[in-house]
Amino acid sequence: MGLQNEQELENSRAKLRALKELYEDARKNRSANKEAREAELESLLRLINQLKEEIIRYECRHGPRVTKVRD
Repeated sequence: MGLQNEQELENSRAKLRALKELYEDARKNRSANKEAREAELESLLRLINQLKEEIIRYECRHGPRVTKVRD
């Protein structure tokens, strides 16, 4: 279906940041079962790529949004 508006875009970017953090934490966790860790990393990477694709599709349709820097 894809992203419909700026709010969904912002929510997707926040989810993407959170998923990237989870991915890095899981990647660093060497104490977990190796097979379980690999499955978790694969799943997280799939979700990360899906969100990236949705964000890119939205930006292609609506143009990239310029993020305002707050002082």
